[in-house]
Amino acid sequence: MGPLDGVRVVDLTRILAGPLASQVLADLGCDVVKIERPDLGDDTRGWVPPRVRDAGGREVPDSAYFQSVNRGKRSVAVDLSAPAGAALVARLAASADVFIENFKVGALARQGLDYATLARVNPALVYCSITGYGQTGPMAAEPGYDPIAQARGGMMSITGSPGDDEPVRCGVAVVDVLTGVYTALAVTAALHRRRETGRGQYIDMSLLDVQMASLVNVGQNYLSAGVVGKRLGSAHPSVVPSQVFRASDGHVMLSAANDAQFARLCRAAGRADLLADPRFATNEARVRHRAEVEPVIAAFMATRTRAHWVSELAAAGVSCAPINDIAEAFAEPQVVARGIRVELPDPRLGVVPVVASPMRFSESTVEYRRPPPVLGEHAAEVLRDWLGMDDAEITKLHEAGVV
Repeated sequence: MGPLDGVRVVDLTRILAGPLASQVLADLGCDVVKIERPDLGDDTRGWVPPRVRDAGGREVPDSAYFQSVNRGKRSVAVDLSAPAGAALVARLAASADVFIENFKVGALARQGLDYATLARVNPALVYCSITGYGQTGPMAAEPGYDPIAQARGGMMSITGSPGDDEPVRCGVAVVDVLTGVYTALAVTAALHRRRETGRGQYIDMSLLDVQMASLVNVGQNYLSAGVVGKRLGSAHPSVVPSQVFRASDGHVMLSAANDAQFARLCRAAGRADLLADPRFATNEARVRHRAEVEPVIAAFMATRTRAHWVSELAAAGVSCAPINDIAEAFAEPQVVARGIRVELPDPRLGVVPVVASPMRFSESTVEYRRPPPVLGEHAAEVLRDWLGMDDAEITKLHEAGVV
């Protein structure tokens, strides 16, 4: 079983951060019920191209984006604008362990789905809100999205090449991803605390807070030393060499993280003479003399192929990897050996390939129980399982347009 088997989660999130958090919880064994709008569902269902292809290679309406963060869940389409719809979700929350939402601050209070209201009925409920700027502060009411957080939180100022005029956002929505992971961690911690107190609690997650936390050493460099980070391309601000170099047939990422590794790099390259140069003797010296060190390394790296450097430096105990595209990354023998591609049986599509969870347990399992759901697919099933409704009650809700 998954380590969180039996935990019930009501998921009122859309796009990426919230759905990723609830997918992590589903992977850990939670029964996640995704509440969606009856008309369009989660916004990302319509984020195409690319569309998913079935086992025969034919395009289907499903969005690849939606599939990336919604496996393992059951979908119930509910009209929250109808009092009966909001009341139905409140009933689900009354029997849930966790409630996650990413609506604007205060928006769910109008439907009676805020923490204060739900906690009166279910004091053990762990309730998590995800917003752009958190529940407090002068910007709390404003909408927030990953690229906006990357801009406001400083990440775009340190991403890109030094000579570029335009700052660059990360290639994936890294703030959303990190917010999803932090959210799953916070929910798990609150569930652990509940075992001692019997009470749930409210969790306030903010994209901007996560963005600031994700600055890690760059943020601490400013707080501790007043150093404002700048764009260095692929280079590390505190380690030299740790960056992309051009080999004779393409690019590699090289990282000699300490002086011993730098010495092994020089010997493997036939440039042991460099070790006598005081500008190269220590990492601190190399960082201070980055402009002199990097061209020397670039010159010898350009003389051999990518395969040569990857093989020779691995033997020397120095980290070096080819710059793979996404197809090459999935074909890496280590990626294949770790089972990163998982295929889920799907009655419509044959199979759905997904990226595996990175979590590995010795005593528990990661659960891949369901493919990403069709909009509203599990309404009757969930209402029977969670609320004990009979067919007549469910039919009545369908006829009224509530589900």
